[in-house]
Amino acid sequence: MVVEIVEIGGKRISLIGTAHVSRKSITEVKKVIAKEKPDSVAIELCQGRYEQLISGDGWQDMKINEVLKSGKSHMLLLHLVLMNFQRRIGDELGVRPGEEMLEAAISAERIGSNVVFADRPIEVTMQRMLSMMGVKEKMKVLFHLLVGMFETQVDEELIEKMKEKDVLTEAIETLSGIAPSAKKVLIDERDSYMAARILEAKGNNIVAVVGAGHVEGIKKLLERGVLVKISSGPKTQKKKISRLRIVMYAIPALFLGIIGYGLYTGGAELTLTLLLWWFLINGTLSALGTAAALGHPITIITAFVAAPFTSLNPMIAAGWVAGYVEALVRVPRVRDLDGLGKLDNWKSFWKNRVTRILLVVVLANIGSSIGTFVALPYLLTLIS
Repeated sequence: MVVEIVEIGGKRISLIGTAHVSRKSITEVKKVIAKEKPDSVAIELCQGRYEQLISGDGWQDMKINEVLKSGKSHMLLLHLVLMNFQRRIGDELGVRPGEEMLEAAISAERIGSNVVFADRPIEVTMQRMLSMMGVKEKMKVLFHLLVGMFETQVDEELIEKMKEKDVLTEAIETLSGIAPSAKKVLIDERDSYMAARILEAKGNNIVAVVGAGHVEGIKKLLERGVLVKISSGPKTQKKKISRLRIVMYAIPALFLGIIGYGLYTGGAELTLTLLLWWFLINGTLSALGTAAALGHPITIITAFVAAPFTSLNPMIAAGWVAGYVEALVRVPRVRDLDGLGKLDNWKSFWKNRVTRILLVVVLANIGSSIGTFVALPYLLTLIS
């Protein structure tokens, strides 16, 4: 376990770097807090994640329709994969992931210290990461997470490695090779956010408990003394979202232009041909994505029918429609909700009805997106 001391602006900050599945980390956290008797203890949790750890998984209260309506299926799926990977390591070590954070909060309350939730809300982090990734990056990450992580053998060598390092940081560093934006959001931005929250903590003696992979970055930021608190993200991301919105509205405009030009130059016959190919390409690829998620036959048909229309509407996606239908024809059972924290391999994501719905949403959307960018250039060749 790493302990770094930073003194800035009259404050003494003890940075404790932990492995989230190490019993030794739990013991050391208790010792440092008891010794330092800090005014505040900052922990690498947001309020939501802290409450989830206190109450258990809490998945029984989840309403899948609300998840689909909010458009956060991608975020929930990613969160479940990372959470279950961390749990697998914790099971081998006999430690519940995040237990050292709970111990830090309990120890702080025991001596009357203020508890600071230093991490950015998990939903904000996930949303930012996914919004910065293109379709290709998302597909690579999804494949790597569902297959690579759960096929990794939890052997003695891996366990020893995880004792010395933050499990999620290890996973994120692996992801950064295939999706550089993942590291920027999950490590760099969170370092900035947590550094600012730690410096804002009440009192002059602060103990901060964070994953080992965050210590170096937070320490450097604190020592520089120039902190920018990140909430919704930097301005560059706003520009990217704006460009994405332009593309989303440009697609129906381009499609209508192609159809209008086809009607003007080739009459009804060419127009019907253009519409037929649009439906076939877009619908087929979205249906294939749904089939890859092992969606119900009715869901697959729904994706095929919906995709050509939803691709022209920036406000709705084929995966959302397909996900609603999958949730209706295969209603999640109590055991599916209970099992969300016990997904041990990639196959279990396809067997659990809740995660299968999430996979339907994600893969149907990916299929529809690919279909759109395949169909439009092909339609242009038909009218040229």
